[in-house]
Amino acid sequence: MATEKVTYPRHDGIQTVYRFDNGYGASIVSHNFSYGTEMAVIRFDGNDINSFHLCYDSGITNDVLGYLSPADVDRYLGLIEKLPPA
Repeated sequence: MATEKVTYPRHDGIQTVYRFDNGYGASIVSHNFSYGTEMAVIRFDGNDINSFHLCYDSGITNDVLGYLSPADVDRYLGLIEKLPPA
């Protein structure tokens, strides 16, 4: 699945960043200020997994997705991985 995955503590919760070979990825957060488990499609700015920006024109969503179940997260990660190269 993901070529890279890192998890960080954030606001008494966590953030997990996934990176795929196509240059896209996902930032998934669950903390005091998120809408439950929340996901954003991201596009990387280079080779560093910490260098990315939110991507609102991927065709998957034009916003952050909130209140996701584990099955939702898996489904969206699969869609992101199948996007054409960024």
